[in-house]
Amino acid sequence: MRTQRQVVDYALQRRSLLAEVYSGRVGTNEVCDANPYLLRAAKFHGQATDSTCPVCRKESLTHVSWVYGDELKHASGSARAVEELERMAGLFEEFTVYTVEVCRTCSWNHLVQSYVLGSGGVRTPGARRRTAAE
Repeated sequence: MRTQRQVVDYALQRRSLLAEVYSGRVGTNEVCDANPYLLRAAKFHGQATDSTCPVCRKESLTHVSWVYGDELKHASGSARAVEELERMAGLFEEFTVYTVEVCRTCSWNHLVQSYVLGSGGVRTPGARRRTAAE
């Protein structure tokens, strides 16, 4: 997306948690604890991926995008499809998107990345900053 900024990737944290699970130090019941609301959001608003679940290895993971921001008012804290995010990025100054991967079979879920979207802070191609002398 054109206005995506302040991207944070949680791949290292995910890798560390999965290493704990594979070694037996953390049980699958501790990491496969997706909220029913998250599972429903994955079904209706999620985007299917090619990645297989790292825990049960039975189903492909689904990415769910959650939006938060003061300007969103009642829409803050809701799941949105990728198409909606693109439209919202043009309508609002700034909001944060959290992408969560979910397995609808075993309830594995983990934060994949977060980033800021919106029209605020994005310069138009023809615009340039004025100097103090101007």
